[in-house]
Amino acid sequence: MITFDRVGKRYAEGHDALSEISVEIRQDELVFLTGHSGAGKSTLLRLIMLMERPTRGQVIIDGQNLAAVKARGIPRHRRNIGVVFQNHQLLLDRTVFDNVALPLVIAGYDQRDIGRRVRAALDKVGLLPRERALPVTLSGGEQQRVGIARAVVARPKILLADEPTGNLDPALSAEIMQLFEAFNQVGVTVLIASHDLALISRLRHRILTLREGRLVGGYP
Repeated sequence: MITFDRVGKRYAEGHDALSEISVEIRQDELVFLTGHSGAGKSTLLRLIMLMERPTRGQVIIDGQNLAAVKARGIPRHRRNIGVVFQNHQLLLDRTVFDNVALPLVIAGYDQRDIGRRVRAALDKVGLLPRERALPVTLSGGEQQRVGIARAVVARPKILLADEPTGNLDPALSAEIMQLFEAFNQVGVTVLIASHDLALISRLRHRILTLREGRLVGGYP
């Protein structure tokens, strides 16, 4: 599903964010990505989303070499990928429903289909009764659940999360990880960047470890 073949990423100032990354994440697998701050976790996720291009090597997603995806094809590529951020990135002046619906509105879905999909996603994360609430009235854990609902509302094949529990206490962090496991169990390939080794080591999934841009554990 996700293959990195000797991938490197060097930024303009000469810093190598990633070096010789070769790893495969299988379809329907849940994998954690860990490492120190600056190890290259976010860069690796950005390459999958085509927010960055590799300097060397190949990134292959679902059989397609991303080098063949031109600028006009990036929006289509991203429709198959849901993304969850640490800071939620919610629109504070929009309701929970409208925040979750945003990817579908942008993609041009029919209004009736939007309603069905949004309410199904909110139901999965336990927030259907709060669909008309504003994000500022929600707890941090609830806001993160809205972010997860928004990421999965278009039913992506791949779900990426960048430090999704970084601002949450241990109990809420465990609940959020259970949500990711639930989506993985219905066929979504999940890759989660996290520094919370105490939590992810208990969950019995493969852990990829980056150190100074190189994979040092958890592969192939």
